[in-house]
Amino acid sequence: MIDSTLPLLVKGYAWLPDRRRRTDGEPVWTRLAGQRAVALHGTEAVRWFYDERHVVRKDALPGPLLDTLFGRGAVHTLDGRPHRTRKAMFLSALKDPRAVQELADLAATEWDRAAARWAEQDQVVLFDETAEVLTRAVCAWAGVPLPDEPDGARQTSRDLVAMVDGFATAGPRHFRARGARKRQEARIADLVTAERGRNPAPEHLAPQSRTPEAQAPEAGREPSGGRTTALAAVAHHRDADGSLLDPHTAAVEVLNVVRPTVAVSWFVAFAAHALHRWPEERRRLVDGGADRALAFAQEVRRFYPFAPFVAGLAAEEAQWQGEQVPAGTMVLLDLYGLNHDEKLWPDPYAFDPDRFVGRPPARDELVPQGGGDPATGHRCPGEDVTVALLATLVPRLAGLSYEVPDQDLTISLHRIPTRPHSGFVLSDVRTRDERQLGAAATR
Repeated sequence: MIDSTLPLLVKGYAWLPDRRRRTDGEPVWTRLAGQRAVALHGTEAVRWFYDERHVVRKDALPGPLLDTLFGRGAVHTLDGRPHRTRKAMFLSALKDPRAVQELADLAATEWDRAAARWAEQDQVVLFDETAEVLTRAVCAWAGVPLPDEPDGARQTSRDLVAMVDGFATAGPRHFRARGARKRQEARIADLVTAERGRNPAPEHLAPQSRTPEAQAPEAGREPSGGRTTALAAVAHHRDADGSLLDPHTAAVEVLNVVRPTVAVSWFVAFAAHALHRWPEERRRLVDGGADRALAFAQEVRRFYPFAPFVAGLAAEEAQWQGEQVPAGTMVLLDLYGLNHDEKLWPDPYAFDPDRFVGRPPARDELVPQGGGDPATGHRCPGEDVTVALLATLVPRLAGLSYEVPDQDLTISLHRIPTRPHSGFVLSDVRTRDERQLGAAATR
């Protein structure tokens, strides 16, 4: 089999769908980075892929991906009991509706402050501004202080964006991502050490309660119901063997809360693109309430490209649709293709939030951030955060008055991760209050 690493880097999101079309729906066999690989597609493939009897993550993620996106020693590299114990630390915060709402409220406050500043500027780049909004919100929420510098929030947001932006390239973006990760891991490792020296472990995070069964329901939350910050929860977390995480690994896991939250900037830029292409959606968002906002958020996640696929290794020799998958084979799960499968989504290349009105997506049909059960598998535990942030911020975007000056709004499928080329520039931004004052002045 010919190695497909270069075609993947060149074609981006189109690589796997193109290969699938040539196989008439059969599994795609190839090589990536010299390793035998098979790509699977469909909702049944989602369930098969997230079954640890079939696919494991240990040793599956290449070093360049760990050095940019996830970090060395991250939860993504674990399986079985060690994975469930570590992941419970994330689930308690990221799946708790109260904590998710608190983060969404913080993001709304930061957005409103930023929008007031945008009104005083000739132009703003929405992607960059949203990244800073989300950085300020999630760092406050996670208990991670920003650097005490005038541009501390902006620099931190640039680093967090760089980690995501550089994971799928071998060029300058990749080296920026490595440098950003190194800086932020060192800074947060110091914060972890300081947290351990300053505060004792909360009672519910004490060593005697650290079996997965005992700690999963309440990890990261104090007995009184008050929320323990993500920084404190990670700093005092004990793994399945009862040991604290070393400061570097703890910093990696704090970043695995903060970094994906800032990555919602990609979806906000896509949402702006959708509102520009289909301006009738602006009024529907402003007038439609929470249900419309949720439906719009889900359709943005389905329609626009985010992750092309996820990967693991075959745990042992197994069968998929009658074909033998040898142990150690790299297994790819097609995400972009599944989100545009006409068998699941009628007219899949039409942007249509109505498909989600009154119909939440089934667990394994909408998979922009992976599939399966987040409580037992490797599905991203931050999906609820992504949807909540989008449903909170996009109506605010729709409610702004702004112009879209001439710019390059191309979304290239060759670039992973992609986004509108210009970052989506806004000019003449006015908030609703300013529009009301202007109207009053003309009466």
